[in-house]
Amino acid sequence: MCGPCLANPLPVEWMEAWGCYRGSLERVLHAFKFKRHDFFADPLAGLVEQMLRQRGDVAFDAVVPVPMHRAKQRRRGYNQAELLARALARRIGVRCEPALLTKTRDLDAQSKLARDARATNVRGAFLASAGVASRQILLVDDVCTTGETIRACAGELVRAGAARVAAAVVAKTE
Repeated sequence: MCGPCLANPLPVEWMEAWGCYRGSLERVLHAFKFKRHDFFADPLAGLVEQMLRQRGDVAFDAVVPVPMHRAKQRRRGYNQAELLARALARRIGVRCEPALLTKTRDLDAQSKLARDARATNVRGAFLASAGVASRQILLVDDVCTTGETIRACAGELVRAGAARVAAAVVAKTE
């Protein structure tokens, strides 16, 4: 666990990344996210599935991707976190339910902001459906840098009554 997470823990039962966001994995994830290399979704989901099975924790009611605002999704053409979450859900036999969490406004890209501005940028930007109440949710994203997006999404899921929230990503920055 990183220093900032020790001082201000994420509102999740656990959060785990398959690898470090650097080198070849960084290039693959960049192509997946920005160059329409959607064929990476299933192999990347396989890596996350392996990690979950090693943890011995695949008992979820729903897999929920970190949402993208509809305007940004129209511009990009897809949400890479949703592609990853759908592929992972198929692999672990759990429904992917993107509608359980929505992004309420189009934000500045987190990657373009300084660490301290990221929390402010995502504060209040997500809305969980009442359908998360009493459910065990696996929140999925491609990359976690500062953890502020995971924090905002998981916090909203917990606020809406999720019984348990865990988070899995392909890569985490060091």
